[in-house]
Amino acid sequence: MKELREQIEDVIEQEPVAVFMKGTPQMIMCGNSHRALSALHAAGAPVTTVDVLPDPRIRQELSAVSGWPTIPQVFVKGELIGGADITEELLESGALQQKLDQALGTDRAREVKVVALDLERVA
Repeated sequence: MKELREQIEDVIEQEPVAVFMKGTPQMIMCGNSHRALSALHAAGAPVTTVDVLPDPRIRQELSAVSGWPTIPQVFVKGELIGGADITEELLESGALQQKLDQALGTDRAREVKVVALDLERVA
């Protein structure tokens, strides 16, 4: 089984758009997570979410990987975009749509996936 850091890195590297947030798209537990998700939906992004609330180690490892202290954290093609404020600013300026178009193409699925990290075997 992969270590927690490896699982987080896999999501960041393999998913076109990854959002580490508080809660899930069906049960958002934080206003900033909701704002970031809404901006991504408005830009037509396919979104893969990871809930950081089940275990404090997720946030610790995520911050160690990204160098970013707060939640949510939005990644596009492995690149940290930022949190809710930055994601909303990019949406308003048109830069988010442009970044998504460049990274993923204009004809992209707009699906939402939820990934649960396997915490059972994490040391």
